[in-house]
Amino acid sequence: MARVTVEDCVERVPNRFELVMMAAQRSRQIASGGQITVDRDNDKNPVVSLREIADETVSFDGLRQALVRGLQRMPDVEEAESDAEALAMLTEDSMPVDGHVGDDRNMSEQDADARGMMFEDMDEQTLRTER
Repeated sequence: MARVTVEDCVERVPNRFELVMMAAQRSRQIASGGQITVDRDNDKNPVVSLREIADETVSFDGLRQALVRGLQRMPDVEEAESDAEALAMLTEDSMPVDGHVGDDRNMSEQDADARGMMFEDMDEQTLRTER
């Protein structure tokens, strides 16, 4: 990039970070088929965008709004509903089958299977003997 172009742009947009963000947004617009408002002169998109900013041939407010719109993240309503359903299913799956929380010493083989435990891995004191 030509130093003259950057220096001209800093006069128009004093904040260098904002300048970089606006030039990058304008470069993306040009790359996606946006109309160029200055002569290209065999320059690449970032240089063209800086020349447009320096010449004030593009709307700064329009670039700012496009930049904000491009960076916004809004959750889908359907996505939020599916997250709530998944959370409800998770809490239901994590609850004990018999509704009793705590000591598992009186657990039967069927209860262990229902909770996803390996019956063989449990010691004898944990299991209830069926009579």
